[in-house]
Amino acid sequence: MSGLATNLDRFLNVFAAWALALIWVLPLAYAVWTAFHPAAYEARFELFAPLTLENFVKAWDAAPFARYFLNTFILVTMILAGQFILCTLAAYAFARFAFPGRNILFALVLLQLLVMPDILMVENYQTMRLLHLVDTIPAIALPYVASGFGIFLLRQTFMTVPKELDEAARIEGASFLTVLWKVYIPLAKPTYLAYGLVSVSHHWNNFLWPLIVTNSVETRPVTVGLSVFSAIDSGVEWSVINAATLMTSGPLLLAFLLFQRQFVQSFMRAGIK
Repeated sequence: MSGLATNLDRFLNVFAAWALALIWVLPLAYAVWTAFHPAAYEARFELFAPLTLENFVKAWDAAPFARYFLNTFILVTMILAGQFILCTLAAYAFARFAFPGRNILFALVLLQLLVMPDILMVENYQTMRLLHLVDTIPAIALPYVASGFGIFLLRQTFMTVPKELDEAARIEGASFLTVLWKVYIPLAKPTYLAYGLVSVSHHWNNFLWPLIVTNSVETRPVTVGLSVFSAIDSGVEWSVINAATLMTSGPLLLAFLLFQRQFVQSFMRAGIK
């Protein structure tokens, strides 16, 4: 009986996994099908239906996607650079320096993980308006340049570095920033790569805050641009909309397919479950 129960449990687990996989992949498969086939095949499947790239050409010509991609690239680069600098300095201070109130300050940093960004949108918008940054790329980036998750992750990594390396570098006359640059950062490269992947993926796909704080083509990222492009009253065909969707998500999918092994290894080394 125990063997039968084990086999049944295994069957149910496999069946549930395949069912969830199909539920996840079917919308993507439909998007790929409609994007590479004429509009006449949006609602019907024919194995030998003609392939076409016309939908991608129409989508690219119908909206300024080149500008949207440039805005998104500038945005994610700006956020990632700010996060790396601020999170590295804060994590190093929390990991290696003893100062009054360190534990309290670190607890406040961890509290950021419990606060949903959507709660602060009104306050963030008022702050950007006071700074005269509404409808600019820095306005999208500023609320995210300090990350509690990044500080926590790098602090935990820095605490695993043996203090003997610190002492040896200090004996050689290295300053604290030199020790950070020469010792801690090289040893934390897997963590930086793992966190960088999480940050870029999140902010590439971020939608609500950029939608609120931007108003013009010159500042919209691809997510907001795609939303405007696929508005109901635009009259765009589903095949063209799906082609545009694949274009906006294509860079992340391609990066994952090309560097899948490095992605997984980085996450495992960084201790992200």
